[in-house]
Amino acid sequence: MAFLNIIVDEIPNVSVITKIEVLRFNAPEKAYKVLSDFMETSLIFDLSNDVVNKTILLGKNHKIKLPDAIIAATALVYDLTLLSRNVIDYKGISKLQIVNPYDM
Repeated sequence: MAFLNIIVDEIPNVSVITKIEVLRFNAPEKAYKVLSDFMETSLIFDLSNDVVNKTILLGKNHKIKLPDAIIAATALVYDLTLLSRNVIDYKGISKLQIVNPYDM
């Protein structure tokens, strides 16, 4: 539970790919506003050279979709814990700290 307190008390860190994936769908107006407001208050990590290079390595060493590789690379480069319901998408990536929020 202490981990959850840290998440709630901090500014969310989000990969630019996550922002794109979340906001590209036509959600109902009220839901879209909540998601959009969340992204506006988050720290969005762009595709830096370090993230790009880590993404390339992940793609060479793991069977992983490009968006997932970018999200994982962002977490690795910035030493962040990745929150995802789809932990299976990231299996086998050493040093990646991942938590399924539904398991908390």
